[in-house]
Amino acid sequence: MYYTDRGIEELEKRRGDEEVTLAWLADRLQEFTDIHPEFEVAVERLATWLAREDDPED
Repeated sequence: MYYTDRGIEELEKRRGDEEVTLAWLADRLQEFTDIHPEFEVAVERLATWLAREDDPED
């Protein structure tokens, strides 16, 4: 198990029944990056990956 798996599992356990919008997620990612700028690259990569998930060229 990767270290990140624990955070993902906690997210699912605490908020797994909630429905959220992509706008809400984008706001939370921007807020996180403002607080933790050292993770800007990782957040940008995650957001790009999510945005292009169904793009056959990526």
